[in-house]
Amino acid sequence: MDERWYKRAVIYSVDVDAFQDANGDGVGDLRGLISRLDYIARLGATCLWLNPVHPTPGRDDGYDVSDYYTVDPRIGTLGDFVDLVDAAGDRGMRVLIDLVLNHTSDQHPWFQSARSDPSSPYRDWYEWSESEPATRYDGVVFPGAQKETWTYDRSAKAWYFHRFYDFEPELNHGNPAVRDEMRKIIGFWLRLGVAGFRMDAAPFVIEQPSPSDPHARRDYELLHYLRNAVSWRRGDAAVLAEANVPDNELALFCGRSAGADDRMQLLFNFRLNARLLLALARRSVEPVAWALRTSPALPDTAQWVTFIRNHDEADLSVLTDEERDEIFAVFAPDDDMRIYGRGIRRRLAPMLRGDRRFLELAYSLQFTMPGTPVLRYGEEIGMGDNLSLPERNSIRTPMQWSDAHCAGFSSASPKQLVRPLVKDRQFDPAHVNVAAQRQDAASLLGWMERLLRTLRECPEVGQNSCDVLDSGHPAVLAHRFAGPTGEMLFLHNLGEDSVSVDLAGQVEESPQASEVFADRDYGDVDTTLRKLRVEGLGYRWLRLRFTP
Repeated sequence: MDERWYKRAVIYSVDVDAFQDANGDGVGDLRGLISRLDYIARLGATCLWLNPVHPTPGRDDGYDVSDYYTVDPRIGTLGDFVDLVDAAGDRGMRVLIDLVLNHTSDQHPWFQSARSDPSSPYRDWYEWSESEPATRYDGVVFPGAQKETWTYDRSAKAWYFHRFYDFEPELNHGNPAVRDEMRKIIGFWLRLGVAGFRMDAAPFVIEQPSPSDPHARRDYELLHYLRNAVSWRRGDAAVLAEANVPDNELALFCGRSAGADDRMQLLFNFRLNARLLLALARRSVEPVAWALRTSPALPDTAQWVTFIRNHDEADLSVLTDEERDEIFAVFAPDDDMRIYGRGIRRRLAPMLRGDRRFLELAYSLQFTMPGTPVLRYGEEIGMGDNLSLPERNSIRTPMQWSDAHCAGFSSASPKQLVRPLVKDRQFDPAHVNVAAQRQDAASLLGWMERLLRTLRECPEVGQNSCDVLDSGHPAVLAHRFAGPTGEMLFLHNLGEDSVSVDLAGQVEESPQASEVFADRDYGDVDTTLRKLRVEGLGYRWLRLRFTP
């Protein structure tokens, strides 16, 4: 087995309940997902990331887990899950699942027992305070939707801690019994064949909150414990940590010391994601160039994970207020497009007003960044959003397979659907769907398939050294990857005007230089690299050298 498979992966993010309904009840399910695996494989994805699949009261789209050892009966059974893992493996795809260890649902039997009796064996599985905490209102994650982080429970006659919603009580990760349960949960799902996990809210999994001190300490050794729990059961399994933290803390999620690789193998690159959006809003590459040049070093076995849009809001909290306002003005001008004072609750296609050239440029940028790319379901066809839905559900609408009944997602009535379909005429199922784009070789879907096939032929991209070059133009990013298999050069023009780039002196002349992917036919490549033309909103992927 290749223990570094995750460095060459393309991850496809799926909400099972919104992807394909096989039994006609209006909710997507595992059998429906299995029926669509050939589509995902043809697209070019090599790994499925499933958002929460566990039983849930459904108040936080599955992140309020009520049982870690089975799947939500709405989407199927454990047998269906194993069938999915096997069917994905037959098509060369691995499966990651969300690992929600920071909190449970308040309906979980552990919490129900803990709140009902002070002597319950589960009482210390959660964080309690006998008196009103001084930090009651500190550290709110969802401003506007959440008022406090400590809530009084009348049954328990005590205050319990919840970093997120009040129906998601935080587990006490300092309790050895809780850690041992985490180990069992990990082992259970690895035995069922998953290739790893996406660890939800990783910084909060390892924090030790206090009712009196707002500065919670983080126990990074818990990450080492969890890494061992994964690796000792499946040597090639990987954990993707959701950790939107300051630069000086990022490497700590991968290793205990400089160069150590004894913690998480994968990290979402939030710092790059925010700067990608800032660059697109400004039509200037400076934010991306800065992010690449100042990127914290990770261990050789670790890897960044890149994205433009994922299952949550576009989180801009790493930016200054002024930078955030720049992005809001361009991509989220209306209040209902924004969320929590820090993010955007729209999909990318509406943010870019459906501009096909701009969409291609944005995805070409993402897929040529250092790291493993994630693509959210529906982004490959330019799906829209439904802003009438609350909070982040606006981007979690059913997949649009065709212009038939309920977008080909379900045979149920529209009122039975897990969430309403997109209504905006520009992006509704009648105008944006897989079936229509499958018949059109020039569609966004066809383009995305070509991009991913090309990416698979360019192993240098993402996992080798990346150099940002001086293009001489503020709107043009020139960057290069070099590795054992060769050397690749990329040009992206965020401006509207065609420009000519001179890279002589920065890159060696390349008699073998050839175009492998571009927005148009640019003719013969100037092997001296003195006159490399790139059109407005254009992109070019050039192979400079190839080592068989």
